Amino acid sequence: MDISIKNMVCNRCIMVVSQIFEKDGVKTKNIQLGKVETTDEVSPYELEQLNISLKSVGFEIIDDSKSRLIASIKNITIDYVYHHSGENSMNFSDYLTDKLNLTYPYLSSLFSSVEGTTIEKYMINLKIERVKELLVYDEKSLSEIAYQMGYSSVAHLSGQFKKVSGFTPTYFKNLKNKIRKPIHDI
Repeated sequence: MDISIKNMVCNRCIMVVSQIFEKDGVKTKNIQLGKVETTDEVSPYELEQLNISLKSVGFEIIDDSKSRLIASIKNITIDYVYHHSGENSMNFSDYLTDKLNLTYPYLSSLFSSVEGTTIEKYMINLKIERVKELLVYDEKSLSEIAYQMGYSSVAHLSGQFKKVSGFTPTYFKNLKNKIRKPIHDI
């Protein structure tokens, strides 16, 4: 049985969800971002118990097809931003349609109607949060970060960063109290 999980956006999330399923006595076959495959069917009572346990730590079982599709779009976008941006020559709309086997206009329209923002703006916000993270780590130059994140130039990155966060990357880097958002709040 496949169970879709909302707000499951990182490897630590996978670990926490795995622990919850184990604690609640539901055996899993495979756990990926946003999705858990169980070895056996899960009763409605077990699903409700899992949902209560998951909600206590910020997750939720998704039970309708549109919500599952929105969660898939978000998970694919997060994966793309965190693992594929700089090295991927495929444009994101093609990447998304290949992953989901649906047209980009349909995905874009659905996402906008449910989330109140476009996939593009969602992706930009994710990229800026990732840039903030990389700036906090202070291991790469701004030009290396721009390349890694798929920006055409440092100027393009800086302009988008300022538009979204209100700060230049350099000013943000020098702030004592770095203002960052959790991925699931974007």
